[in-house]
Amino acid sequence: MSSNTRLSKAYKNAKTLLFDDSSKFIFFSDCHRGDNSFADDFANNRNVYFHAIRHYYKEGFQYCELGDGDELWENMHFKDIFDAHKNVYQQLREYHLKNRLHMIWGNHDMVYKDPDYVKKHLGSYFDPIDESNKDLFKDITYHEALVLKHRDTGQQIFLVHGHQADWWNYTFWRWARFLVRVLWTPLQVWGIADPTSPAKNYKELIKVERRIKKWILNNNKLITIVGHTHRPRFARPGEIPFFNDGSCVHPRSITGIEITNGAIVLIKWHIATKEDGTLQIVRVVLEGPKNLIDYQ
Repeated sequence: MSSNTRLSKAYKNAKTLLFDDSSKFIFFSDCHRGDNSFADDFANNRNVYFHAIRHYYKEGFQYCELGDGDELWENMHFKDIFDAHKNVYQQLREYHLKNRLHMIWGNHDMVYKDPDYVKKHLGSYFDPIDESNKDLFKDITYHEALVLKHRDTGQQIFLVHGHQADWWNYTFWRWARFLVRVLWTPLQVWGIADPTSPAKNYKELIKVERRIKKWILNNNKLITIVGHTHRPRFARPGEIPFFNDGSCVHPRSITGIEITNGAIVLIKWHIATKEDGTLQIVRVVLEGPKNLIDYQ
């Protein structure tokens, strides 16, 4: 199965979400939430990420996670991840209770393709204080892809992780997971990166991006937002409408994409120092905003 076929299949089977110019969305991906060990790249940005998702919740945003939210290659059990970042999942649960949480699986959390797995591991958690099970993401559904469709204009935005354009990480993800667990995770402490990951292999990154752009051109220049490569990308009107929200495991920062007031913008959250020496978490605009209607 080719990259084009995999992407087309994901688009055909995607769940459609209606939106309009009053809708607010934040897109994050590649959080790779781990167990807070030396291999947990998310741990460095946990406080920045938690502050950001709490801000978006208070501002009425819908949260869309475009895959690889949980690091289930290096970690075998979701419980270990949940225990390490419980405050994060409690905040995401608030989105879920308001029907504002939309989850896509990527190659590192591809086990979420299985509804039974999701129900068993994410549906509830054990609270040691009350010694009882409590709901977490009750009845949540993970998707391979989502399509945002504007109520008035009919304009569509395709949301997918992007590993559909990476044959090794899509077709042979179980082998890749095995290699990460037994080989690359131990070597990570020595600074040796996994060469099969497009996020750490520039040549593979370019190939993945090229395949997705080719698919976009073959599908009427459909606005497409992905993750997977960890490289933030923002297209201007007139260019191939290929966007990448980056990741939440950049050194000292996280990146994402917002849609508000009918416009799209690439943003970064990071820790900055005030003149008096105190620290604060700030949001910075990297690209945009650009009106979505200008991409038609």
